Amino acid sequence: MAGRLGRRKFIIYSAGTLGTSLLLKACSNPPASDTKTSNATTSTSTGGGNTIKVGILHSLSGTMAISEKSVVDAENLAIEEINKSGGVLGKQIQAIVEDGASNWDTFREKATKLIDQDKVVTVFGCWTSASRKNVLPVFESKNHMLWYPVQYEGQECSQDIFYTGAAPNQQIEPAVDWLLENKGKEFFLVGSDYVFPRTANTIIKAQLQAKGAKTVGEDYLPLGNTEVTPIITKIKAALPNGGVIFNTLNGDSNVAFFKQMQGAGLSPDKYPVMSVSIAEEEVKAIGAEYLKGHYASWNYFMTVDTPENKKFVEAFKAKYGNDRVTNDPMEAAYIMVYLWKQAVEKAKTTDIEAVKKAALGQTFNAPEGKVSLDKNHHLSKFVRIGEVGEDGLFKIVYSSKEAVKPVPWNQYVAETKGYACDWSDAKKGGKYKI
Repeated sequence: MAGRLGRRKFIIYSAGTLGTSLLLKACSNPPASDTKTSNATTSTSTGGGNTIKVGILHSLSGTMAISEKSVVDAENLAIEEINKSGGVLGKQIQAIVEDGASNWDTFREKATKLIDQDKVVTVFGCWTSASRKNVLPVFESKNHMLWYPVQYEGQECSQDIFYTGAAPNQQIEPAVDWLLENKGKEFFLVGSDYVFPRTANTIIKAQLQAKGAKTVGEDYLPLGNTEVTPIITKIKAALPNGGVIFNTLNGDSNVAFFKQMQGAGLSPDKYPVMSVSIAEEEVKAIGAEYLKGHYASWNYFMTVDTPENKKFVEAFKAKYGNDRVTNDPMEAAYIMVYLWKQAVEKAKTTDIEAVKKAALGQTFNAPEGKVSLDKNHHLSKFVRIGEVGEDGLFKIVYSSKEAVKPVPWNQYVAETKGYACDWSDAKKGGKYKI
């Protein structure tokens, strides 16, 4: 799909053809924030003057554009709010926005540019694990700082990355536990063929085995592939009397998958699907009639009942349009800008090493609830499971009573069981034996 396709046109288009680009993990948004700079013109200094330069690095074109533009919108909203309230250290934040163009090599090139040429003091960016892993060596080799806002597969703990999306123990694992308690013990795993779904399913299979449950099937589709009929056939053969489907599909595949699930008579009462990459925007684009009764696991839903979320949703709609929706990656992107701001103010400098140290232990009254930044550079998160309703929003059917501490190194997978991460202690660092 073209990067400038509007949300309404996208919804209409995707409803009419399975070939529409629903995009990886997210969907339609207006073509906002696709300029090279936002909120101010580009300056060439981070030390003097009245601005502090930060980088925003997401896809503004290509297959990931619609997904990542909504995250850029949330980041720009946070920056605008902070600037209106006086900025950071008495200076205005100036965002230099670069387009990763849905190309992992381009992400690496743009990250290098932001650091070396633009001299930004931090970068907010990436969506897919492929883009994050491609820029990680850049940030580590330059001792810089990336804030990453999307749930991911874990098995990583970098000194130079702050992860504000969910680790598997804050999304995938609780979803499996809830399904085992409420929906059944036989699972069919469906995913797109790249690092996140494959690693997620490795964790799920180990968890199911530990819980005495069963994986009856596992299948993958290349990204963008909509030939889901063979998978539907395999599901019916492996689960003739019904069972749980755990879905890590992304992009166009989800459009075809849910439509053909319904067409094949695999209804959510017998074949409940739990998704970890479908949020409010995907539901709106695919059609609530195809997703009603199915489930998703996130830390945040637009329907979360907190004063902070009411304020966040109202501010977002006021800036971008009343027909817009908010979702989990957008919330994670919004709050990470504030966490960075607080760390800078605590450090009383934008010096990167000082800000990294000051970031540890930062708390924030987020739309999802009060969160805190752990010593492992991951965020405590509330765990929630939602059921899709007729209105396309999620009815929350489970919510943790408090924020769940992050566990980057998975404790179900043999290779990482017993390991942890602690960047407050140089002797421990990114991976140490508990």
